[in-house]
Amino acid sequence: MAASKQPAAPTASWPGVCARRLARHSLDTPAPAARMAEVVAAMGGAHAQVMSAAELSVGLRTAGTTRADVRRALWEDRTLVKTFGPRGTVHLLPAAELPLWTGALAAVPAAGGGLPRAARLDAAQTEAVVEAVADALRVAEPPTVDELSEAVIERLGDWAADPVVPGFTGMWPRWRQALHTAGHRGALCFGPGRGRKVTYTSPDRWLPGFTPMDPDKALAEVARRYLRSYGPANAQHFAQWLSAPRRWAADLFGSLGDGLRPVAGPSGDGSTVYELADEGPHEPASAPGGLRLLPYFDAYTVGSHPRELVYPGVAAERALSNGQAGTVQVLTVDGVVAGVWHQKRSGRKVALTVEAFGTLTPAQLAQVEEQAARVGEILEAVPALTLGPVDTGKHL
Repeated sequence: MAASKQPAAPTASWPGVCARRLARHSLDTPAPAARMAEVVAAMGGAHAQVMSAAELSVGLRTAGTTRADVRRALWEDRTLVKTFGPRGTVHLLPAAELPLWTGALAAVPAAGGGLPRAARLDAAQTEAVVEAVADALRVAEPPTVDELSEAVIERLGDWAADPVVPGFTGMWPRWRQALHTAGHRGALCFGPGRGRKVTYTSPDRWLPGFTPMDPDKALAEVARRYLRSYGPANAQHFAQWLSAPRRWAADLFGSLGDGLRPVAGPSGDGSTVYELADEGPHEPASAPGGLRLLPYFDAYTVGSHPRELVYPGVAAERALSNGQAGTVQVLTVDGVVAGVWHQKRSGRKVALTVEAFGTLTPAQLAQVEEQAARVGEILEAVPALTLGPVDTGKHL
């Protein structure tokens, strides 16, 4: 569904869009702690490549929770699961929604690029890796990635061991490029850490006997959820959020038919964006309000468009990396990026430096202090706040 240059009615006002998104993300008023899994569902998952960032994302949206509560929900109650989510990156997802996410993500075509052709897995090899991973994880003790690698290579042979995948510490074996695919297929999720090492286990331990949802139904539901939390938006925005081909995303939006309602985009460029037709008026009852300190790769900033409105002016230069959101921790005012911040932990203390791009009002300065206190509470640390320049690099 290509963006139209013909004005659509009604027009989505930017303050109204921000207010609705903040409400859907529980960033206007935090939700009760008991609704943690619902909040994570509304986000489309909490990015957890940096676990402390995921804990902050969830904690800022739920009243009174700390990192211990997030970890309890993940490792003890198992209402959350850590696995490979949108974009093939590590996320926390509601455990009860594993059928939805595995049904949808396994059906998303690759956006292109990646490894040289000679290093890639073909379809048959990918299937073999997924089956080997699933078989290797039918053990009582969740293995580390090195232990899992040994088990997979033992099952598949030398071709799986070829060191052709660039990693953080050298070249990884060929099979590792299908690690996130195994997660998307429901063969793998993360297990409890073993010291500083991550482990992997079977998702059946979180949701015994689960079966991935029908792909078409799952993809349609994920698209609707994206629009409910990040809309109004277009297929290109959805494709970027999911790391999917644009044409494929346009076809998916087109398949939703009358389930979508076109509106004129808030950027005023004449483009058309879409919201769910079964929703009420797109304008919330109140204007957006509030200041937040959002962590790396927070769902709100990663999924929200248009970028020029979410990251206006200097915010685009300071808080985006070639258009990619999330590589910098940001201060938002009324749903718009208005500064950056940094944290450095030392024992029981966490030093927070916050830099606003403009002058904050006394009320907003008070909110910065409140947010710093809340960050400390979530991280179970004593915060020390400094207002001043942030000159640290981006998290890539």
